[in-house]
Amino acid sequence: MAIYLTKDSKVIVQGITGGEGTKHTALMLKAGTQVVGGVNARKAGTTVTHTDAAGAQVQLPVFGTVAEAIAETGATVSIVFVPPAFAKDAVVEAIDAGIELLVVITEGIPVQDSAEFWSYNQHKGGRTRIIGPNCPGIITPGESLVGITPATITGKGPVGLVSKSGTLTYQMMYELRDLGFSTAIGIGGDPVIGTTHIDALEAFEADPETKAIVMIGEIGGDAEERAAAYISEHVTKPVVGYVAGFTAPEGKTMGHAGAIVSGSAGTAQAKKEALEAAGVKVGKTPSETARLLREVLPA
Repeated sequence: MAIYLTKDSKVIVQGITGGEGTKHTALMLKAGTQVVGGVNARKAGTTVTHTDAAGAQVQLPVFGTVAEAIAETGATVSIVFVPPAFAKDAVVEAIDAGIELLVVITEGIPVQDSAEFWSYNQHKGGRTRIIGPNCPGIITPGESLVGITPATITGKGPVGLVSKSGTLTYQMMYELRDLGFSTAIGIGGDPVIGTTHIDALEAFEADPETKAIVMIGEIGGDAEERAAAYISEHVTKPVVGYVAGFTAPEGKTMGHAGAIVSGSAGTAQAKKEALEAAGVKVGKTPSETARLLREVLPA
C-alpha cells in the first residue's frame, strides 16, 4: 500500500521538453514510474525518446494540452516543470482537465498565483490533489516517483514521511533507509501550498501498511501547530517530528518563503511544544529524530 501514488499511476509531464523536464523524466522512468507522455503546446505532435527502467527505449508523445494527454493516455497524474511566470496557467489547465494528482515542482511562483490556483481548485470542488509548489514531490519507493527525490536512497517499508523541506526529506529517508518507506511526500515550504501536513497524516493513518509517521516542519506559520491539534484528535499511529530552525537568529528572514516568524508564533520552540503536547516525540536533529522513530515503531 501507499498514499496517493502507486506503480499503476500513469503520469504526464507538463514541460517535458525543457531542461528540467527532460532530466527528471529520465530519472522518473528509471525509478519505474509509468510516464506516458508530456505536454508542450509548441511541440504538440512530436515525441521524445527516453530509456525506461528495463533499459528499453521508449517514445513518449508530446500533446498540446493536458486534456488531450489524458484522453489519449488515461493519465491520472501530472507533474509541472514550467517556469514561474507560466506555472499558474499550467496548474489551472490541469485542474480544468480533471487531473487527479498534480505535483508542482516550480520554485518562485508568486504567492498570489498560488493562492489563485488553490482557490480555483476549491471552486472546482477540490477534485485535484495538488502537492507543492516549490517541493520535491512524492515517492512510493520501489513503485513510482513523481518529483525530484533521488529514488535510490531507500526502499519500501513501514514509515510514512511528510516534510516541508526537500533536503531534509532526503536526509530522513537516508537516516531510515534500512527500514524503508511506504510513501514520502515533500509538501513545500511556501506560504500557500496544496497538500498539508494534516492531509498526509490523515492518509497515512488510513494506510494499513504505514506503521509510524515522521513529520518534518520548519519555522514560520502555524502549520505544525495545526497538525499537532489534528494528531491529538485523529492519529493513533506513533508520530515523531523534527522542526528545522532552532538555531535561526532572531529577526532574520530565512530561506523558505514560508519561514516567517512573528513574535513567539512560528518559532521552532513553539512548534516543538505544541507537538509534544500532542504526544509527538520531537528530535533536535534529524539523526535524533530517526532514533526516536526506531523507538516508537511497532515490532
